[in-house]
Amino acid sequence: MLDSSSRSRIWELDFLRGIALLAMIAFHILYDLKEFYQVPISYEQGPVYYLGKFAASLFIVVAGISCSLSKSNIKRGIKLFLLGLLITLVTSLVVPGSNIIFGILHFLGTSIVLYSIFKHLKPGMLLILGTAVIMAGFYFKKITLPNNILAPLGLLGPEFYSVDYYPLVPWLGLFLYGAAMGKILYTQKQSLFPASPLRQNLLNTLGQHSLSIYLLHQPVILLLLSLLYGSFTLK
Repeated sequence: MLDSSSRSRIWELDFLRGIALLAMIAFHILYDLKEFYQVPISYEQGPVYYLGKFAASLFIVVAGISCSLSKSNIKRGIKLFLLGLLITLVTSLVVPGSNIIFGILHFLGTSIVLYSIFKHLKPGMLLILGTAVIMAGFYFKKITLPNNILAPLGLLGPEFYSVDYYPLVPWLGLFLYGAAMGKILYTQKQSLFPASPLRQNLLNTLGQHSLSIYLLHQPVILLLLSLLYGSFTLK
């Protein structure tokens, strides 16, 4: 979900971000229709659920790849985490009850900062470590703690609730997969397909501004839905 700061952009990463953005926007339209207008749409399972997870997974993998190419990961990570905190605050004020505890921006910001610990590891070790983190996620689901202090790690209390939640375990594993892919595929830090006719298209343009679009898309969606359906109400 991060806009590359490199002088020479790797267009296929923007292309993938653009795909992720479209999937995310489609998911949030369906989510908003259900939550705010009571349209009978199931987003907790089935195709809509997997559409949302596909978007998030693609963002996470691309963020991991981008970290292997960037020299400003600490700065970018802190920026994303602070934006995540801002979204948590604004959402809690505008839509009371819509908790966002360690959502996708919190996760990405933290993971990008943590990459400084892993950046010298070889791709094979990153893949092994990523797999271990993902496997730990299955174990963590079986554990219930008395509180939610360790929610960022994926260890929850009995009454945890968050409308957007991507804990480090297991999602950091996917991020590390992306970092390994970056080290394997982009050793020259150049596009793998420099002469592709797909270099210039709408998806690439969207991907180049993925963070801005992410921050603005929900207010725009709710505004458009309010014009179509009237003011929204909480369930």
